[in-house]
Amino acid sequence: MDYLLLKTLHVLSSTVLFGTGLGTAFHMWMTHCRGDVRAIAVTARNVVLADFLFTTPAGVLQPATGLILVQLGGIDPASHWLLVTYAIYGMAGIAWLMVVVLQLRVAAMAAACVETGASLPEAYFRLMRAWFWLGWPAFIGLVFVFWLMVAKPDLW
Repeated sequence: MDYLLLKTLHVLSSTVLFGTGLGTAFHMWMTHCRGDVRAIAVTARNVVLADFLFTTPAGVLQPATGLILVQLGGIDPASHWLLVTYAIYGMAGIAWLMVVVLQLRVAAMAAACVETGASLPEAYFRLMRAWFWLGWPAFIGLVFVFWLMVAKPDLW
């Protein structure tokens, strides 16, 4: 595959991964803060769909294109900056997977409340607090991965 095309796919997938994550998190949190159960149900359903359609493919494409770029670019795959990148990306990925599980639970809970006319239970608010705090390591981790990809520092 052409190096420039692959690099373009890599940059685009990182942009989609970061941008979709930030955008869906913003909408999910803002809707949660407003407290409208119907809006929460719709937003949570849409966030889950966006993660399936955009974030997941970008999250898979990102390391795949990155590893090929490393090979094509003659970069040592055990370079210190890459080892740190692998670890941080893995940590962010684990946090994101946990967030997705919480989003699925929140979406189901909110949909059930809309269907029955019930208020959101305390469990919903616990899940959203966990969702909020798990999002931070994923976000900060991806920011640091962006920096590592651009700077390629000699870390030690």
